[in-house]
Amino acid sequence: MPTIKSISEDLIQKLEGKTATVGVVGLGYVGLPLAVEKAKAGFSVIGFDVQEDKVRMVNEGNNYIGDVIQEDLESLVKENKLRATADYTFIRDVDAVAICVPTPLDIYKQPNMNYVESSVRAIAQYVTAGTLIVLESTTYPGTTEELIKPIIEEKGFIIGQDVFLAYSPERIDPGNKEFNTKNTPKVVGGVTKTCTKVAAAMYRTVLDGDVHEVSSPAVAEMEKLLENTFRNINIALANEMAILCHKMDIDVWEVIDAAATKPYGFMPFYPGPGLGGHCIPIDPWYLTWKAREYGYHTKLIEIAGEINDSMPDFVVQRCSEILNNKKKALKGSKILILGVAYKKDIDDYRESPVLPILNRLTKTGADWKVADPFVSEFKLYGELIETVQVTEEVLKEVDLVVLATNHSEFDYELINNYASCLLDTRNTDFVFQKLNYFKL
Repeated sequence: MPTIKSISEDLIQKLEGKTATVGVVGLGYVGLPLAVEKAKAGFSVIGFDVQEDKVRMVNEGNNYIGDVIQEDLESLVKENKLRATADYTFIRDVDAVAICVPTPLDIYKQPNMNYVESSVRAIAQYVTAGTLIVLESTTYPGTTEELIKPIIEEKGFIIGQDVFLAYSPERIDPGNKEFNTKNTPKVVGGVTKTCTKVAAAMYRTVLDGDVHEVSSPAVAEMEKLLENTFRNINIALANEMAILCHKMDIDVWEVIDAAATKPYGFMPFYPGPGLGGHCIPIDPWYLTWKAREYGYHTKLIEIAGEINDSMPDFVVQRCSEILNNKKKALKGSKILILGVAYKKDIDDYRESPVLPILNRLTKTGADWKVADPFVSEFKLYGELIETVQVTEEVLKEVDLVVLATNHSEFDYELINNYASCLLDTRNTDFVFQKLNYFKL
């Protein structure tokens, strides 16, 4: 009968020798780049997703994620290093599997763990002894041991002996030209020391970044929330400073630039129209929800969330002030919003602050259009909206242009020449001179 040591060492040997077959559950912004990197590292990779369109596109070698290079995906599929399926019976064929499914909030800002739980139950149905399971989805501390571990154990496995379970948070920053899945350091925490050792071995064979081992999944889960809560709170401070500086007629951007000259004790964060993406606006709420279990109220985190959530209202307020100075009401005014993606030079508009801005403008009776070179259409509360091109005619016919996302592909010279009025929420580098220019 194989010993605990021999099972784990056999798996580590497979991983280090790249003879293991690895699986990735969830082929979205996190899962597909990870699957590609694992295949590029020499592993045979099976991607799992319940969305048949994603499965079909991967198997056809058609990329749909900005951080994945089309040529890489196409060649890996042709070489049979990467394939996708919606059939979880193929979990039997994998030696290691990473779970990269969404962990959204419900309407009460509580974690919705349905995707994680259903994925784990599907995996547990077909998993075999000697398999590594790693959760990468951002979640609250305790998820791996309180939710996943019991489901695996229900099937008769002993965690750390015949199945190895760990948590390693994704650190994807869409559009980042310097850091990506391949070179970003990885944090790994296993349910047992052996679990940590096995999981770390897998990531060290795939990634160029350091692999930092921690004592438990809960530490790894908490550190991911600390990363994004840190950013959330500091952005909230910058946003609150922007509101105050506007009232005091002070340029907040100049204030931040001045403060950033201090070589210690200060890190610049910048205001904007609100938070977007699937991490920073959401992750801190996992922590506030979990804290209630321990009778603790995370006051600072919740206040920061309220400030950031209020920024779309502040943007609409600024639009109203600017139009009022032109003797126009917000109702009936024509407004062009530049950008719906939540950050520069990407096509991801998940949780974009532009969506609530548009919703508020609709309620005021404003007539708006959206232009975004990276997004041809988007859903606004269930309705599909097509974006427009930025042309001389479009710019001339609107009363106000709002720069919500400072994409590099926007023709700022054209905007400068033909727009009458611009509200810049991003402090873009272009020097606007021929129009009425306002900052957030």
